[in-house]
Amino acid sequence: MPATGGRHRLSRRTKIATAALGLGIAAGALVIATTVGDPGAANAATGGQITCPDVASQLPAIPAQAQAEVQRNLDLLNTQIAEANNRLVSTAGQGGPNFVQNAILGPLADKRTSTIDRIAIAIGRQGEKPQNLGGLAACSLGGQAGTGAGTVSTAPAQGTGNTGNAGGNAGNTGTDAGQISCPDVESRLPAIPAQAQAEVQRNLDLLNTQIAEANNRLVTSAGEGGANFVQNAILGPLEDKRVATINRIATAIGRNADKPQGLDALAPCSL
Repeated sequence: MPATGGRHRLSRRTKIATAALGLGIAAGALVIATTVGDPGAANAATGGQITCPDVASQLPAIPAQAQAEVQRNLDLLNTQIAEANNRLVSTAGQGGPNFVQNAILGPLADKRTSTIDRIAIAIGRQGEKPQNLGGLAACSLGGQAGTGAGTVSTAPAQGTGNTGNAGGNAGNTGTDAGQISCPDVESRLPAIPAQAQAEVQRNLDLLNTQIAEANNRLVTSAGEGGANFVQNAILGPLEDKRVATINRIATAIGRNADKPQGLDALAPCSL
């Protein structure tokens, strides 16, 4: 009788294990069924990131007179990729199978085409205009965040936008990423001497890039740290970067005109 009871207990355990295995297989099949055929959903599930060909490494020697304009447009390429990655996350689950291509990758390629053309034109004014850079405009979704070889962007795929104040403080909870809002610097500047315009514009573009990267960090770190995490890990470092960039703007203007005062007050940002 005890031996028979042991066999019964073993049989029940075997049945339970078999049932659990069957449920696991079914769950796996459901995941595959809901992602295959919908690239947008699959990419959202795997944390895909937009990767783009590197432009800077494909450029010829840049004449000194064109360096500021070329750098400004290279920075703009960074911003465009960060914004597209933000859009990728904020629209996860929207549209059909072609949504990412039509609503994100296509518009990004158009923006990159214009920006790359400006780079080629700037170089061509002082030297031989580079040809065939247009082939670097198209981007794609590839791999996990941070694995895209050749991408100009240094930030992981996330965010919900670049600038503005949408979303409120819910980003601290991880339920709504929120969005970082910063005071506008350009509108507070005095007349910019011609000699300083390129340097000032380059640093204004850098301010945009800094905000985009902070918004990326806001999403990737959602749920981390305590009540002061966002202030200490994101808004504080962003303010430090903005102080340095704004000071470079003021110094550039001050070389050829009165140096603007009080611009540091524009450095702090908020959710």
